[in-house]
Amino acid sequence: IFFRTFCLIGVSSMSFGCPLLLLCLAIGVAHAFYLPGVTPVEYPVGSLVRVKVNSMTSTKTAIPYDYYSLPFCKPFNKNPKAQVENFGEILWGDSIKPSLYAAHMGVNVTCRRLCNPRTYDAKEMQAFQKRIEEGYRGHLILDNLPVSEVFTQKIKGFRSFMLGYPLGTPKTTGKQKKSKLPLPVVPVTILNNHLALTIKYNRPEDLVTSSTKGFRIVGFHVVAHSYKHDETTCVMDDRKNVGWFPKPGNPVTVEDKDPVVWSYSITWLKDEALGWGSRWDPYLESAETDAKIHWFSIVNSLLIMLFLSGMVAMILLRSLHKDFNRYNDPDNADEAQEETGWKLVHGDVFRTPENPSILATYIGTGCQLLGMALITIFFALLGFLSPANRGGLLTAVLLLFILLGSYAGYVTARLCKMFRCHSWQNIFMVGTFFPGQVFVVFFAMDMMLWGKHASNAVPATTMLALLALWLCVSLPLVFVGAIVGYKRPTIEPPVTVNPMPRHIPEQRWYMRPPFTILMAGILPFGAAFIELFFILSSLWLNRFYYVFGFLALVFIILSITCAEITIVMVYFQLCYEDYRWWWRAFVYAGSSGLYLFLYSLQYLASTLNMTSVASITLYLSYMLVLSYGLFVVTGTVGFLSSLFFVRYIYSALKVD
Repeated sequence: IFFRTFCLIGVSSMSFGCPLLLLCLAIGVAHAFYLPGVTPVEYPVGSLVRVKVNSMTSTKTAIPYDYYSLPFCKPFNKNPKAQVENFGEILWGDSIKPSLYAAHMGVNVTCRRLCNPRTYDAKEMQAFQKRIEEGYRGHLILDNLPVSEVFTQKIKGFRSFMLGYPLGTPKTTGKQKKSKLPLPVVPVTILNNHLALTIKYNRPEDLVTSSTKGFRIVGFHVVAHSYKHDETTCVMDDRKNVGWFPKPGNPVTVEDKDPVVWSYSITWLKDEALGWGSRWDPYLESAETDAKIHWFSIVNSLLIMLFLSGMVAMILLRSLHKDFNRYNDPDNADEAQEETGWKLVHGDVFRTPENPSILATYIGTGCQLLGMALITIFFALLGFLSPANRGGLLTAVLLLFILLGSYAGYVTARLCKMFRCHSWQNIFMVGTFFPGQVFVVFFAMDMMLWGKHASNAVPATTMLALLALWLCVSLPLVFVGAIVGYKRPTIEPPVTVNPMPRHIPEQRWYMRPPFTILMAGILPFGAAFIELFFILSSLWLNRFYYVFGFLALVFIILSITCAEITIVMVYFQLCYEDYRWWWRAFVYAGSSGLYLFLYSLQYLASTLNMTSVASITLYLSYMLVLSYGLFVVTGTVGFLSSLFFVRYIYSALKVD
């Protein structure tokens, strides 16, 4: 029902649009494969493999900082420029820069000093201590592969990966608020100054018989240590360091006034079992328990969808069939004397709603966001949005939203003609209303990030580029789509609208808007809230989310659930002779966005460990934008489905 109405309003000018859309969805769900996203590089033995640094991140603050914002060893003793590849990297806060870490293919390093010993004053040590206590982690990149810590569970034996490495160990008293288990007492903050790097490589099969002597990198792991070097450790000649290992018991603390020696070691391991094309699999594969939770989410969503499908089928096959026979039977004397139920409001059901231009704007924006989500998920299923392409997902979402502005203008123009509110001001509104609201929140948060000197603070040039894409590309495309939409024939109602509105009887408490709206949003949210936990974890806990197959299924089930719950609520509303269904059809399913925001508050209190006002403000602002977007998308699905349903039942009704 939803896709049929989607085609009726949105792509009716292209006869192949809807079949192609459904075919693409079917192909995307039926089969998906992984495309690596970058070209493999072969390194001969002894060749230099450059190690880069990325922004420091923390789950306690959600504010990334440039790696060299702390006084680490810098190339040429100055802060190098970031290597930016796309908009997504800037918006996400990635700041990839060169470093002094040097790796040569197949050459092990027992210990090597990164630079000359550094003497820090009290202010610099306080900066290290603050970042360590805030839980920040450093990030390195080798051959486009992020460094990670590897943890092996003793009971079941499977491994988990945590991106980056801890900058140090914060000072603790041994007490923990949320756990009865005592923590080890750390009287003073410890600084990790030695990184033990492990690099895995292999010889690809297609190069075994080739004359090219090169190897490919398939793994990059780290173990961080704190060790106070002296003149006899980590000397220039690495042959004299053989057998050395950073033993515990002699750490570097932030209270030390001695010079700090930054060092690292490199161990090369050959791994024939892991190929280059699957080197991201250890990062992307969910743990066994996570896979079970994903399947539980799918089953939970399917049960909700089947329950609603049964209700819709009962309405269509039983109640409506009975109503049609009763209303369309000329020999029915009782019906001739008095009309009851939804037929009674046939002369008012297609009356123009209040604020029709705003409703048309929301539906046009919802179709724009919906098309953006469908195309993004489809290409993610094919593997084009690989995590190897940093910022690729965010860049794709941004560009798709801009290009689909023409579709938003087209849908809004069709609805404005149907509502008899033909105006170019309405078209201008659809190009500026929702994007303007999001931009205001984004700009306010960006100003706060600039005050914090965060790495994801958008530069002025990038901000001007985003404004240019919005006002010079997206907005003109909205008017182009509106021109095409205004040229299309008007969508006429199947029944005549009475000149005078009918009196609406007083509704019972359970049919009044506050109660019905809140009840309608529970089921769509319940169909997707388990998957939302993993999505929020990837956004705020620096975890990878690459189960787009599960996401596609949940998205389809969510759309069907929104359509069905809205149809059920609109039918009951019309049966109680309340014909004001336009806005409620939008808000019924859209209220799931309210539950998403309430769930984000619970997630903040139970899962996240944010304490600063800036971090909490940033989290709540972005979650408010995401909830608002979900409100618009789900509301659009419910509105289009209800529009088809109402047109269908009244077009089949014989009215004198």
